[in-house]
Amino acid sequence: MAATVRELKRRIDSVKNIGQVTRAMEAVAASKMRRAQEATLASREYADKTWEVLTFLASQPIQQEEQVLPLLQKRPVENVGLIVITPDRGLAGALVSNILRKAVNFTQAQQVPVSMIAVGRKGIIFLGHHNYPLHATFSDIPDLPSTVDISPIARVAVDGFTDGVFDQVHLCYTDFINTLRQEPVIRQLLPIQPAPPAERLQAEYIFEPDPQTILNEVLPDFTLFQIYQAVLEAQASEQSARMVAMRNATESAEELAEDLTLEYNKARQTEITLEILDIAGGAEALAQAREEFA
Repeated sequence: MAATVRELKRRIDSVKNIGQVTRAMEAVAASKMRRAQEATLASREYADKTWEVLTFLASQPIQQEEQVLPLLQKRPVENVGLIVITPDRGLAGALVSNILRKAVNFTQAQQVPVSMIAVGRKGIIFLGHHNYPLHATFSDIPDLPSTVDISPIARVAVDGFTDGVFDQVHLCYTDFINTLRQEPVIRQLLPIQPAPPAERLQAEYIFEPDPQTILNEVLPDFTLFQIYQAVLEAQASEQSARMVAMRNATESAEELAEDLTLEYNKARQTEITLEILDIAGGAEALAQAREEFA
């Protein structure tokens, strides 16, 4: 049944109102996106270098009398911890479903139990609803977090590994490539893997007092910074995806409003034509009646 003129007018107003909301959300996301991208890019090089140095230090030989540091200990894998970083809010296109699909595929590929450290409400809700084991949950991370905001997440991961709850800890987050491209990735966080010989730093370093002592000091902080950088990457990806999604929604609302306006004009034209025909028909009937009684 064709929509009436009144129904079409109501739908046009509704679509235009939605378009105004999505346009405002796009502007907010664009502002947050710029700040998130700046923070991510500003710390990315440092994060890459710290990881490079960390894996290089981990590859240094340890004297027999020295004890292997807890965060470097390799043991048979019987339990895996997975830090899953998702947004607190939706309306970010396929970003949430992509990262959760990555986490689920990783879990299903493991031969041992996987416990989740869920960061973000979307991940908490999904994983809890599908009965995945949740070791810890974190939400309401600030838009521009500091390492202090991230330290509880790192503490749970590190303590879980050193206490033997996890034999491996992996990070699952969305890597920010550019505004239009974000890729879900998973990489091992603990135990820290020594860099392959082909990727090790070529420079010669003098350690004071020795690699063992240096590692003992920097391992926890550098591990924290890797999680911190993953959160920044995830936030830049979230805001970029949301801005693009809201832009697409605004454009779709504008196109739909145009289509509905065209349909409204056709319906209105049809209604006016019918009214004119009714008036003309009434005038003709009145003229015939006058002739009959003349």
